Amino acid sequence: MNSVKTSTSGTFPAQVDLDEASVEDGQEEFKSLTKEEAQALRSRLPQLSPWRVVVAQAAAGLVMTVLCWLVITGRGAVWSALYGAATVVVPTALLARGMTRMNRLPEVKANVAAFNFMFWEFLKIGVSVAMLAAAVLIVPDLSWPALLVTMIVCMKMNWLALLWQGRVTTNRS
Repeated sequence: MNSVKTSTSGTFPAQVDLDEASVEDGQEEFKSLTKEEAQALRSRLPQLSPWRVVVAQAAAGLVMTVLCWLVITGRGAVWSALYGAATVVVPTALLARGMTRMNRLPEVKANVAAFNFMFWEFLKIGVSVAMLAAAVLIVPDLSWPALLVTMIVCMKMNWLALLWQGRVTTNRS
């Protein structure tokens, strides 16, 4: 028998035994959780609100806009940075709205939840692309570097929000 070490904590086992035949066939034993076990697991895990990510992205966008105002002093760069932040924040808020609305339903099947997520994510991407295409028409004296750097900083707030929440950890051996 093969042993697979897992790094989970709590009431889960520290070692799982797998049958050699099932490992060779690519099939592993799967134990579904009961409703009570799933609720207990959810209560132990920290929940990250998508609105927290939206707020973090908006704050980063405002910081980048102020930095552009202080460093570059051109009105075009300031408006470009602000529009770059909006290009990330508005679609993310749209996705957050769609996903939190789905959470209010009592029981959602996995395939419906997956379709819902894909729908809102594709809508988010479409709105972002449309806003980028419209940037040339909307922003006077468009500065692409200011717009793109602000967008990148705002998008990186997703990772920082996860780090702040404590879900992403780095284990160095």
